Amino acid sequence: MADIKFTKMQATGNDFVVIETKRNRGWSALAGAMCERRFGVGADGIILVIPSGKADIRMRMFNPDGSEAEACGNGMRCLARYAIDRGLVSNGEITIETLGGLRKARPTGELMQVDMGEPIFKADLIPVKGTRDKVIDYPLNVDGRQLLLTCLSMSNPHAVLFIDEPVENFPLEIVGPKVEHNSFFPKRVNFEIANVMGKDRISARVWERGAGETLSCGTGACAIAVAARMHKFCGQKIDVMLPGGTLTIDWDGKGKVKLTGLAEEVFKGEWPG
Repeated sequence: MADIKFTKMQATGNDFVVIETKRNRGWSALAGAMCERRFGVGADGIILVIPSGKADIRMRMFNPDGSEAEACGNGMRCLARYAIDRGLVSNGEITIETLGGLRKARPTGELMQVDMGEPIFKADLIPVKGTRDKVIDYPLNVDGRQLLLTCLSMSNPHAVLFIDEPVENFPLEIVGPKVEHNSFFPKRVNFEIANVMGKDRISARVWERGAGETLSCGTGACAIAVAARMHKFCGQKIDVMLPGGTLTIDWDGKGKVKLTGLAEEVFKGEWPG
């Protein structure tokens, strides 16, 4: 079997192995092997670039644990940059087919912007258990802590916690996996902790479903900004400052969420087929 050619991409420290393919194979197992940071390439996921019959390009994204994600904001920006730079699509607004639906991406100078769709607030569609109402400041008890979680979907499920202590001091590596796997979330959940620093700035960390803590998360940054506006902490345009860099989120309170940030190539390589 021929070796697999790949390109390593990163978007504010959220890194991906990007592979062009038209084939079916064991992508879940391959994701686990390639994403391993000591014995593999090292990444937060693999992204497949696939021809689409309904959009300019199709994207599939697999987490390091082999699970397939419905959406990935930073991944879409990496895919858009990859496809435009290689002439796979036009150098303008492009449409991307994902498990979470069609999305649009466009270059804005050196940055890439993605329309992330409208946030979903109905509990059974996020999904969370036990209610159909919006989930705002839901008290979830984890290790003796009462976490007031605001939950929503950005095509994948998120639980946002606003805290007063610096996000750097929060034991995310301990609490994160327990929130992710809590029975309240039937499809697991991405967990974000956030400090509101002003009307247009938030500092945050993210525990990603299937990946653990990452330096950045596009859908997570969108969820944080949406939750902040729901609480009237912030306005329409918010800079979410993550360990890997800053993402700018624009949401008018009723329509699609827009995500803007850097996406760039790191290196190319081949993986034994």
